[in-house]
Amino acid sequence: MVTHGSPAKASVAKKTGQLDGRRKRSLSSRKKIVAAMMKLVAAGDVSPSAARVAEAASVGERTVFRHFDDLDLLFQEMAEEIEVKVMPALLKPYESSNWRDQLLELSERRASLYEAIMPYRISADAKRFRSPFLMQDYRRFQRVERDSVEAILPPNVQADMARARGIMVALSFYSWRLLRQDEDLGIRDTKAVIQQMVSDIMAQIRT
Repeated sequence: MVTHGSPAKASVAKKTGQLDGRRKRSLSSRKKIVAAMMKLVAAGDVSPSAARVAEAASVGERTVFRHFDDLDLLFQEMAEEIEVKVMPALLKPYESSNWRDQLLELSERRASLYEAIMPYRISADAKRFRSPFLMQDYRRFQRVERDSVEAILPPNVQADMARARGIMVALSFYSWRLLRQDEDLGIRDTKAVIQQMVSDIMAQIRT
């Protein structure tokens, strides 16, 4: 019979402690890798290699692949990190009860959101045609964009396909990216252009 404090129990306790230590180190490495990936993408490295991620995280390249056999998993964790940060702002109740003013509030919110996520969306777009996860995430993002606008528009405006879709396009991430990146506009000017587009479309709607 093994008594309390026996060598066998001490051995089990030692192995348990070693496993706990490995798990903590593994979790720490994983967090470093995700943080490194986000830092590289934010700095403009659209598609960083595993070697670059490993260097930025101060871990071995094997460690990167051990945690993320497929770099899609790295993008997935990155997407989850970003969502946790941005969702609270998107889910806040609107200050106005008027749908027109709510659209302008949404435009203001999306300006901050899009500016924050732009490097990551560009990075994901560069890979989504080769990645089932990233394509799925792209489509989910598009649905969220559409649904949040439709939740504001009155039924008769939703039925006006051309104007409803025009508002959605004006408020889309890709309009923001085009103006900020391709047209090289500043944040203030980009916000002004988008709000003007939305206001011009709303001016044609009588409710």
